[in-house]
Amino acid sequence: MDDLKFYFSVFLRRLPWFLVISTLITAIAVIVAISLPPAYVSQSQLVVQQPQIDPSGGPVDQTPALEHLQIIEQQLMTRANLLNIARRLDVLENVDELSPDQIVRAMRARTVLATRSGRGQATSMTVSFEASTARIAAAVVNEYVTIMQEADAEIRGVRSSDRVEFFAQQVARLEAELNEISARIVNFQQENVGALPETMELRMSRRDEVREAIIIADRDITRLKGQRERILQLFEATGRVAIDGNRTVITPEQEQLRALQNELDEALLVFAETHPRVRSLRQRIESLEAKVAATVPVTGDGGTSLNVRETTAIEVQIAEIDEEIDLLEEQRARLQSDLATLDETLERTAEVTITLEELDRDYARVGGQLDQAEAEMARAETQEIINSNARGQRLDVIEQPIVPSEPTKPNRVLIAGGGGFLGILAGLGLIVLLEMMNSAVRRPEDLVARFGISPFTTIPYIRTRRQTIVQRGLKLATIMIILLGIPAAIYAMHIYYLPVDIVADRVMDRLGMRW
Repeated sequence: MDDLKFYFSVFLRRLPWFLVISTLITAIAVIVAISLPPAYVSQSQLVVQQPQIDPSGGPVDQTPALEHLQIIEQQLMTRANLLNIARRLDVLENVDELSPDQIVRAMRARTVLATRSGRGQATSMTVSFEASTARIAAAVVNEYVTIMQEADAEIRGVRSSDRVEFFAQQVARLEAELNEISARIVNFQQENVGALPETMELRMSRRDEVREAIIIADRDITRLKGQRERILQLFEATGRVAIDGNRTVITPEQEQLRALQNELDEALLVFAETHPRVRSLRQRIESLEAKVAATVPVTGDGGTSLNVRETTAIEVQIAEIDEEIDLLEEQRARLQSDLATLDETLERTAEVTITLEELDRDYARVGGQLDQAEAEMARAETQEIINSNARGQRLDVIEQPIVPSEPTKPNRVLIAGGGGFLGILAGLGLIVLLEMMNSAVRRPEDLVARFGISPFTTIPYIRTRRQTIVQRGLKLATIMIILLGIPAAIYAMHIYYLPVDIVADRVMDRLGMRW
């Protein structure tokens, strides 16, 4: 109880300060509530319509509806748009005297954009504007709606055309890259035509054929050289006879011996030395060689006399054998060259295969990218057609702005009552602040708390009757001055210097809010 009496006494001592603050704020609020001009609010509601065609059948990726509205809102509330609307429609009083910053702040403070979105409901936006007249409010909202619809159409059109242009550039770039890789593959194949992997089996088969042909040529050369050697040995074994100085002849036995030797050479190409046919031919040849050696007559000058053919036939036969050997050796040289070429190409086939595989992978990769880019371009073109026909995602007006028939603001009772309540709170707050700053000792409790001294008793200050009357008179005069003077001063400032409603309007514009 003593504490309540103490705090009440403190309140009474600080009452003038409380009255100054509360009266000042309340008076301002009341004057503002009375003097504020009526305000008209016009509004419009827009909704984001979903595509009318199944997205899987045509449209490409859509911007989320809420994000779409946010983009349009940012474009709407640009400085240029607000200045243009304010000056063209003469939205603010004395707009020509205001700076661009003041105009923009006032327009933004009077504009309210409320977005609503959620699961299972359409994404919509409510656009409202507060103006001093109903016509201006409706006109501004109409301008807002027009700008938002134009921005929506531009966003959809620019997005679609940009996608088409982008993918067209991608397709052109990928086609050029694909053509370049294709040309590289063709050039590489032409440069390595003999070492391509698809001809590897054919070249391996050809190499086997060449090797077999070389073996056959070697056998033929060996056979012909042996035949030539045997003819010469046989001729030397039978002796030579000079007839007319240059010609010689051979016996039928020698001719038969040569035929058997040829038959033996051919048999050796097929059979081994131990084969019965080979052994029989060798026995016949040895028997015929002995017979020929026994029947050849010897002349007196050391030569042999053969009376069957001339030795010119032997020379012709030797010449033919030499010519055949030369042809076979040339053929063998060509085969060796072909074999070396085939071996070299087969060795290079692995390297060529790796390079071709790399080129093929690049070709397949770029080809896949090209197919994807062409598909995306087709989808973008479809989206552009859908947007141009208003079948895609778009912003529709479901509630047109109307001219309000009566003022929407201000709520004068709320402003005055709120100002009075705020004034009381501010006065009480000032008292609390002053008491917190006051460190004087005013109660026995203060002595105990600060100095640890317990007083025996307290003697109150006793005023005389005259002092009490004077003190109460001064307080009453002060209260009357505060209660009457402050409102009078504020009203005088409102009438003769600067209207309070203009000050309040500027404060609201500065804070970006309205009543």
